[in-house]
Amino acid sequence: MKAFNRKKISDVSKNRMTYLFGIVGFLFLLLIAGLFYRTVVQGNELTKQALDVQNVNRNILPRRGTIFDRNNTALAISSKVYIVSINPKKIIENNKLSPLEITEGISNILKVDRAKLLSKITIDQKYYLVKRKVEEKEKVDLDKWIKKEKIDGIYYSDDYKRYYPDGKFAAQVLGFLATDNQGLYGVENTFEDDLKGTAGKNVSEVMDGNNIHLTIDETIQYFAEKALDKAILDNKVMGGAIAIVTDPKNGDILALVSKPDFDPNDPYLAPKISGIDISKWGNGHSNESVGQLSSTVWRNKAISDTYEPGSTFKSITSCAGIEEGLVTANTIVNDKTIQVDKYHINCWKKAYGGIHGSETFAKALYNSCNPVFSLLSQQLGIDKFYKYIESFGFDKCTGILLPGESKGIEHDKPDFVDMNVAAFGQRFNVTPIQLIMSYGAIANGGILFEPRIVSQVTDSKGNLVRTIKPTQVRRVISESTSKTIRDILTGVVDEGTGAKAYVDGYNVAGKTGTSQTVNTLQYDASFAGFAPADNPRICVLVVMKNPQGVSHKGGIVAAPVASKIIEDTLTYLKVERKFDKK
Repeated sequence: MKAFNRKKISDVSKNRMTYLFGIVGFLFLLLIAGLFYRTVVQGNELTKQALDVQNVNRNILPRRGTIFDRNNTALAISSKVYIVSINPKKIIENNKLSPLEITEGISNILKVDRAKLLSKITIDQKYYLVKRKVEEKEKVDLDKWIKKEKIDGIYYSDDYKRYYPDGKFAAQVLGFLATDNQGLYGVENTFEDDLKGTAGKNVSEVMDGNNIHLTIDETIQYFAEKALDKAILDNKVMGGAIAIVTDPKNGDILALVSKPDFDPNDPYLAPKISGIDISKWGNGHSNESVGQLSSTVWRNKAISDTYEPGSTFKSITSCAGIEEGLVTANTIVNDKTIQVDKYHINCWKKAYGGIHGSETFAKALYNSCNPVFSLLSQQLGIDKFYKYIESFGFDKCTGILLPGESKGIEHDKPDFVDMNVAAFGQRFNVTPIQLIMSYGAIANGGILFEPRIVSQVTDSKGNLVRTIKPTQVRRVISESTSKTIRDILTGVVDEGTGAKAYVDGYNVAGKTGTSQTVNTLQYDASFAGFAPADNPRICVLVVMKNPQGVSHKGGIVAAPVASKIIEDTLTYLKVERKFDKK
């Protein structure tokens, strides 16, 4: 019998162990390599696939930015609500209640269509969106039911609902949102890219929207809206009305009102205005109802509608005549009838059996004598007269950062007759925003500004993103001409047709206007002015379209509205009264 060879057995064992460790080591290396490949090489793609599976048809929405007034009062905010969705497969497989019972429970709480929800639950799919804009109370009620019945397969994700705390306040300035959260009309539309933010599949990808800071002052806007609402009722205004308040020193829009208006919280429910019932249009989203709302209450008349400025335009003609050295405040003129082609141009007083006769140019503006301004346009000539019209900005849009601005309707190839009637504001159209910006130039020493409705944009943490600075367009008249016109327009209020715009303790300068539209034979009554006249803090324009009350004249209908807005605003701004007149 051979002796037991321990050494040989030991060598074999060592070889086997080495082989075994080699295999284990190789497998371990393969595992490490696989993990490295999947986590490093394929990591981004796998993460994306995982997120796609977890978030089928589901984005995490950002919070839409807030819209503030100039004093940081929130005018449009986004409050947190929820999106409710379900996994139909889990609903069917993981619950004691039947699909019909679960459908009943969800629909009773969320007030959704039962038949549609049941049809979706019984389909083998991973995801179905049940309802958007679910309020906190609805979520609490649903949570209680889910907990009680131990329901699996119902999920929440964050959503936001736009809320306008002051209702119809500044409606056309703010605008509103479509059902897909897209901004419609107003600042919501113009600054959509800033406000909307960036959606994502997870929280780290979401970027909340920026905030918009308006030049609008909530208090001054309130004064203008309140005064206009009362005037509309008192004067039976059938065609809507406009009021704009600006700071002439920089072009800031302090208030902008367009009537009729609407509540951005429920923009499809339109109000009544002065006997015209348009509320019946608002309960559907048909093309007809949307078209009617768009052309009436959603439309911002202050920038989109044009009208004949009437005698408020005589201030512009006066600026041109004085700037060119053709007249001074003391130049003697006469209101006698003049003939232009086959037309006779009379002073309004002739219709009442009277005349003004010879008077100073300043008195002619006080008395609003049409022939005086026609003759002045003749002295200027067509080219020079229309050069001033264009210089004051009546040939193009002002550039206000709101959608839907019109540029007015200037004479395309003006002739001699066109010029003579344009000199006193007839037979051509301007927009209200164009006219008040021109009065701002008269008030501030001769500089035309672009209207500024937004001053700055900040991010969700309040950090400055960008500033929108006041923009000077050009100098349109000299400072001396500006002062002369300011003095004359003060006389219009103190002694002339604008007497009802007078405010005790403040020197108000301005001009009334009354124009008749050619096609409808309806009147537009207006007043444009500024105060205090010696150092203007505000410009105010009021336009009342088709008043059916005791008068249709600007001096009777519009001037008192401007007076109320001026007095309230200057008191609010703490402008000292000077009791040196009347």
